[in-house]
Amino acid sequence: QVQLVESGGGLVQPGGSLRLACAASGTSIEIYTMGWYRTAPGKQRELVAAITGGGNTNYVDFVKGRFTISRDNSANTVYLQMNNLIPEDTAVYYCHTFPALENLYSWGQGTHVTVSS
Repeated sequence: QVQLVESGGGLVQPGGSLRLACAASGTSIEIYTMGWYRTAPGKQRELVAAITGGGNTNYVDFVKGRFTISRDNSANTVYLQMNNLIPEDTAVYYCHTFPALENLYSWGQGTHVTVSS
């Protein structure tokens, strides 16, 4: 079964860190650009960061310098290291191909990140 499973979320205080992981199964992600997306309360899903198969990365402005996307193609896994978290980072985080190839993977359940004191 082809699926993406996100993990690593939780409750963290402002200024804290979390490392998210996205494990893909059913097909190799090696050739795909992968992205981390998030859906904040009351907002639409948005791209946060992306990484090509070769490891080139891009970030949206509001996470630059705080988040780092990486991948381990041998493990078929994508990571998102999130540092200096702020309350505005509270959201459900998902991974998917970029752009999202929904005929390849369905969206996973996501992992919840709550930044609060």
